[in-house]
Amino acid sequence: MRIHRYKPQTFDLPTLNGISDKQIEVHLELYKGYVKHVNHIREQIKDLTETDSAKYAYAIAELRRRLGFEFNGMRMHEYYFTQLEGGAQAVDPDAALVQALTEKYGSFEGFIEHFTTVGMTRGVGWVILYADPKGGTVHTAWISEHELGQLGSLPVLLAIDMWEHAFMVDYLPAEKKQYIDAFLNNVNWETVAKRFECCES
Repeated sequence: MRIHRYKPQTFDLPTLNGISDKQIEVHLELYKGYVKHVNHIREQIKDLTETDSAKYAYAIAELRRRLGFEFNGMRMHEYYFTQLEGGAQAVDPDAALVQALTEKYGSFEGFIEHFTTVGMTRGVGWVILYADPKGGTVHTAWISEHELGQLGSLPVLLAIDMWEHAFMVDYLPAEKKQYIDAFLNNVNWETVAKRFECCES
């Protein structure tokens, strides 16, 4: 069995307003940890399988369960940092994304308000805006742990990390809303709109 090794992506991130370079540096190191552990787990599964798959069946099964946490952690952070590349870009009011958000939430501003409210959910997790091409709509969801509760097969349009490692360099837990506001103000909405366009085609 050949093991493909994942490598951390690099992101062209500008200086952000309200999110410090130090916070981004700490967050990127955590992302690299997910990539490293994806590789470790897959290598361990291979080694144990080749050594004695029957003897190590339970260990292999537990590693496979853990893989979802590490892999989704890797991938969700790639969504997170990619949508901050290129600096803040205002949303095009004529974009198909805005039309879909307006249909669901009444207006783009209504979506921002809803997304922020979901972000204020107690606990750690992610807020994700999904496209649902089959249903012809979009959904905003709170995901407590990124390997659990994802909406099956739905493409991710926008993702904000609400684990405390994403903001605790800059904000206290009681200041989560300030972090959410800062994040949304730094989003390159052109990237999010393009993600939506890919779902439509």
